[in-house]
Amino acid sequence: MAREPKEALKKRTLKIIRLLKKAYPDAKCALAHRSPLELLVATILSAQCTDKRVNLVTKDLFRKYRSADDYANASRAEFEQDIRSTGFYRNKAKNIIACCKAIVSEHGGKIPETLEELVKLSGIGRKTANVVLGNAFNTPGLVVDTHVRRISRKLKLTGKADPVKIEFDLMPIVPKEEWTQFSHLLIHHGRACCVARRPKCSECPVEELCPSSAA
Repeated sequence: MAREPKEALKKRTLKIIRLLKKAYPDAKCALAHRSPLELLVATILSAQCTDKRVNLVTKDLFRKYRSADDYANASRAEFEQDIRSTGFYRNKAKNIIACCKAIVSEHGGKIPETLEELVKLSGIGRKTANVVLGNAFNTPGLVVDTHVRRISRKLKLTGKADPVKIEFDLMPIVPKEEWTQFSHLLIHHGRACCVARRPKCSECPVEELCPSSAA
């Protein structure tokens, strides 16, 4: 298959965005949060875990731990039990506590507002940093989670497999002001229609623009 010219790819991407916006007008971050700190913690907990489960856990967690200082000084064993049902709880507890120690000691207890500073924190990669930037600080960020990775490849918007390489492929074809919303749209589409095991191609709002369609 011939490689799609850059301008044609950009135009197709814009059409995909328009159609997905019509299909999912309420697409937004599914992690419950009231502050950048809560979103940061929830995003770390969401690794290999459903947003629904995370929201159940954070309902009590956010009442118990209210500041970066609270997390930084938490008992590791107790905190592990508080988040146990999210899976991989030992590693998550270690990262959240270490991350918050750095936030307290290096940032005065406030969440840094740049990707460069966020990714220096324990357990924070580009995906988590972009979630926080886009949804807590209104700074455009392309979040490449499992849905975005899979669907952007199905749509032939990228041929890469590595999330960071996919992010850099998407940057020039998705308008910057749409980066955050584009991620939400693909995530919602992945849950509602383009499911991994059996995509509903005949019901897909972007089927005519998808080179991988089986409809």
